[in-house]
This record gives sequence, C-alpha cells and structure tokens, in this order.
Amino acid sequence: MRTVPAAIDRDAIVARLDRAAGWAVLGIVPGMLHAFAVAEVLIALIGLGWLARCTLRREWGWLREGWVPVAAAWWAWLVVCSVPGVGEGGFGSLVQALAVVRYPVLVVALERQVLADPRVRRWLWAVLAASAAYIGLQALLQFATGRNLAGYPRWGDGELTGPFQKPRAAAPLARMLPPVLLVPVGALLEGRPDFWRMAAAAGLAALAVAVMVLIGQRMPVLLTVLALLVAAVLLPRLRVPVVAALVAGGVLVASSALVSPPTFYRLVTKFGNQMENFPSSPYGLLAARAVAIAEDHPWTGRGFDGFRSGCADPRYFRGWTHGRDPADDGGGLAGCNIHPHNPYLQAVTDAGLPGLVLYVAMVLAWLVALGRGLWQGATPLRVGLFAAFVVAHWPLASTSSAFAVETAGLAFLLLGFGLAEARARPVR
Repeated sequence: MRTVPAAIDRDAIVARLDRAAGWAVLGIVPGMLHAFAVAEVLIALIGLGWLARCTLRREWGWLREGWVPVAAAWWAWLVVCSVPGVGEGGFGSLVQALAVVRYPVLVVALERQVLADPRVRRWLWAVLAASAAYIGLQALLQFATGRNLAGYPRWGDGELTGPFQKPRAAAPLARMLPPVLLVPVGALLEGRPDFWRMAAAAGLAALAVAVMVLIGQRMPVLLTVLALLVAAVLLPRLRVPVVAALVAGGVLVASSALVSPPTFYRLVTKFGNQMENFPSSPYGLLAARAVAIAEDHPWTGRGFDGFRSGCADPRYFRGWTHGRDPADDGGGLAGCNIHPHNPYLQAVTDAGLPGLVLYVAMVLAWLVALGRGLWQGATPLRVGLFAAFVVAHWPLASTSSAFAVETAGLAFLLLGFGLAEARARPVR
C-alpha cells in the first residue's frame, strides 16, 4: 500500500528562513571587517533565502514595484555588455556581471523581509555601533601608542589603520557614522535640551569628526562633513552640534601641524597639491583613462570590470591634453589601477553611456524611496541612513570598487536598512 507524502508545511519553512536571515544579517558587518568570504556567503544565503521564500509563497509582485524594475534594467544591460564578443573581459567578466544581482536581491530581502522585524533593525544598529566603536577606538589607540591591538603601526604616509594592517579604516567608518552617531545625538536633543545635553551632543559629534580627522584619509573626512551637513538640513535641532563639531574639526586640522604632522601633511599639504594639479594626480590620471575607454566604447563599455581589463591597453593611453599634445599618454602604465575610484566612471566603463544612465536612474530611484517623509519629522536613524546613502553615492567622491564586498556589502546593507526604515516608519 503506497503512502501519501505529508504536505509541505510552507509556513514553517518560511518562518525558519526568516529566523535564519535575521541572524545572518547581523554577521555581515563583522565579516566585511575581517572575513570577506564570510560576508559574501551570508549575502548569498540571505538572497537565496528570499528567493526561496518568494517561491514558496508565490509572491513575485515586488519585481514590478518601486526601484526594482530600474535596478533590473541596469543589471540586465550590464550582463548584455559583458557577454563575450560584446564586452572585452571574456567569460569571467560575464560570470561576475551575473553575480552582481546578489546586491539588489539583498536590498529587496532586507527591505521587505529581514528588516521588517523591528527587533532585527535594533540589533543591526547595535552591531553597526559596536563596529564603528571598534574601528574608532583602535584608531585612537594607534594614535596614542603608535600601534593597534594587532601591533600594526601607522601606514606609510602616517594614516591610522585602526584595527587593520592597511589604511582602510576611514571608508567604512564614514558610512557607519551617520546612522550610528545621529541616534544618540538625536536622543540627547529631544524636547527642550538643557545646556549639558546640548554640550554632550556637540561633544559626541566633535569626537566623531576628530577621529576621522586623525585617521588622515582625505575623502572620508570630506564625506563625513557632507553627511553632517545633510543631517543638519533635515534635522534643525542638530544644527548647533553640527556647527560645533565642524568648527572643532577645523581647529584640529589647523593644529595638526603640531599635534600630528602626518595628518596635516595628508589633509592639507598633499590634498592641496593634488587639487592644484588634479589632471596629473593619480585620481586625475584614472579619470582620464576612464574617459578614454568610454570614448572608444560609448554604447557597451568593455563589460564588467572593464577598467581593470583595459587600463593597461595602449589604445587608452590618452591624457587630458592628448588632443593638442599627442605625447600626453595619461601616465601610461603608471596611470593604471584595478578600478577608476568612482562608481559613475566604473558604470560607464563597464556598460557605456546607457549603463551610466541606468545606474544614475537606479541611484535616483533609491534616493526617492529613502527620502519618503524626511521633511515631515523623520527619525534621526532615518536621516542618518539617508546621509549614509548620499555619502556612498556622492558623484565627486573617490571610492573603492563599486562592487567589492568590503565597500559594496556595507553600502547595500545600509541601503536595505534605510529602505526598511522608510517602509516601517515613513514619518515620526
């Protein structure tokens, strides 16, 4: 006699997937700090869990809603541009382009499922706060003693490396600080704060700026200032602490010539020289190389990771003055790097002008979704997550690769967090 298999308990499976995803999201930030492979696995598992959940529930309406169609169009075009024969990066470029989908899927999963639970959102904020404190305290220890807990000294130009061996502390810290900092600062300024609460809020903001200044990486300092200005515009009660923190930061930069000469060199002397001679600076050479690639491949770029695969090609050795000076080779091989240090330049070298347009449209769609209700009394956390997104996608910023997990993982995690907050609490 044949037995009838038991019916699949779909709700039980979905509940297990939800619990697993809630735990997994808390491990992404520590993974991005010290175990990139772990972060990648967790991102993939959350995405696969979300797709399994949608299959079990037959819920696919999200594919037609909000920012998702725009992101899907951008990703599809990137894949087309990476097909061998269209792109120039070979089969590996196509595989990597296909894998990029894990990031928008992660964002959807965070927005609609994983971070729909307010308890998980609170825990994620706590993990971000602990991670930011971990980076900042080790940077201060290194400043005071010359070495971090692992025994690593300052980097070559005097940058503080925080808990790392290389100077990569400032970039993740600049993105974590807005949501981490604005929650306690906003709490101190609730209602009608007295002098001491106002002083504490200003002091906390000034400490955050001071840590960024002492680390000594130019762009993260500027992006931190940008984030604080965005917060001050959206939350009027933050304006006094923000102004106080920026003034304190300016005083610290000015006095660093005596307090920390390496910091003064990087933030003032070296930065000033690079801005005065931008076309011949490393960043100017990378921009010129990206423009040359885009000029030669305006419709499809070179496919995913096209800058890396094409940077050493002499066809693109054209500097800013190449039109009137054919000898200007844009630095030749010396002008190369593995990415153009800007997400928009990366978008155009990967997928041409159509890819750049779709990438910008995707960023704007996210910006609109994150901005819902911000002018009607949003919480400090929502404002902080909005500011973190602005920091991550500021067009004039110099950044790491747009899809490297140590930077992209954090950016997309914070984006999903911000979208989940916007969906749960559009206004206060």
